[in-house]
Amino acid sequence: MAKLVIVPTPIGNLEDITLRALRILRECSVIFAEDTRVTGKLLKHFEIQQQLISFHANNEHKVLERAIDKILSVDTAVLVSDAGTPGISDPGFLLVRACIEHGVEVECLPGPVAFVPALVASGFPCDKFMFEGFLPHKKGRQTRLKLIAESELTVVLYESPHRLVKCLGQIEEFMGSEREVCVARELTKIHEEYKRGKVSEVKKYYETHPPKGEIVILIAGRK
Repeated sequence: MAKLVIVPTPIGNLEDITLRALRILRECSVIFAEDTRVTGKLLKHFEIQQQLISFHANNEHKVLERAIDKILSVDTAVLVSDAGTPGISDPGFLLVRACIEHGVEVECLPGPVAFVPALVASGFPCDKFMFEGFLPHKKGRQTRLKLIAESELTVVLYESPHRLVKCLGQIEEFMGSEREVCVARELTKIHEEYKRGKVSEVKKYYETHPPKGEIVILIAGRK
């Protein structure tokens, strides 16, 4: 019976890959990768040779049918993203849903995902939280910010470094300068950084310290 295994990959530190993930990557028949170049470097590091097929956000709809045909023709296929767990603000949902519709067994391994360590280390309540991922760039962005402003839960956002200051400015605009935030950057890497404080203070810091790398923003719930 055909099977799709979702395999999380390290978000920075290669030591975070699991023994089980390495075994599955070695034993599978084919790997669907968000960027075959990025995954190729990972496989080379662990001395794994495997067939790679591109499956990213821009081609999901176009190659979905071919991907299903390929999965049905092998014992085990793997889906990976560039970093973290596929489907969490990364390609994967369409393929998982299509596999289920075609009777393909779907299994997801536990493993790295950026928002979990950021949330736990933020110091904000994490027994309940709201995960927003990437906010819309234009249409619907203000609507989401208004909803977040009213939430009593800790809110998790993903943001790109060149849009961080603008995003913090919008949080300040919709939620006030006193709202507490935490910016987690370059998680698991050498330059891992957490900046906690009032949104006005954190924004001011990044205005003079342009950020690099992957970023998670945590917003304290409305009191």
